[in-house]
Amino acid sequence: MKRFFDLCVSLTILVIFFPFGVIISMLILLESRGGIFYRQQRVGRNGIEFSLLKFRTMNPDSDKLGQLTVGMRDPRITRIGYFLRKTKLDEFPQFINVILGQMSIVGPRPEVREYVDLYSDAQLKILSVKPGITDYASLEYFDESRLLGESENPQATYIQEIMPAKLKLNEKYLNDPSIWKDLHVMWCTFKKMIH
Repeated sequence: MKRFFDLCVSLTILVIFFPFGVIISMLILLESRGGIFYRQQRVGRNGIEFSLLKFRTMNPDSDKLGQLTVGMRDPRITRIGYFLRKTKLDEFPQFINVILGQMSIVGPRPEVREYVDLYSDAQLKILSVKPGITDYASLEYFDESRLLGESENPQATYIQEIMPAKLKLNEKYLNDPSIWKDLHVMWCTFKKMIH
């Protein structure tokens, strides 16, 4: 049922979003060299890695300077990238990941291997389900980049404070998943984006 729901919603959103996607793609290409999409290896269900898709919001090879984005005014972020990140429009290509069966619309956000390797045995339970585009943690930490930008040690803040809190919120979702809960998370995410 969840897979059917994910497919129907994702296809509908991608069809509606397509004209905007074309405009965004042109703006990305006009502002800086590099491709339209940014692909990053993330850890999915059962620990299997996949290429997560986003619209490119940073200059090429910026991730070599660190995985975390520190503040919305990170100098690696392009002007159009700042807008895409602020509105979360950079995440829309992940509906392609949903269609490919690598992700779900609602589920724990997928992490990079560097951070998954720090999970405890209990936290690894998160990998028993497909990762999602949005979840309770995404709503709670909608302004995560700002929080990291205010930290004296962003890496430590993420590992010691933000990541454990996110995992607890994900465990809450896993304890009682349902389509109605998914719809609620999607609606709250939409309201956050509009706000």
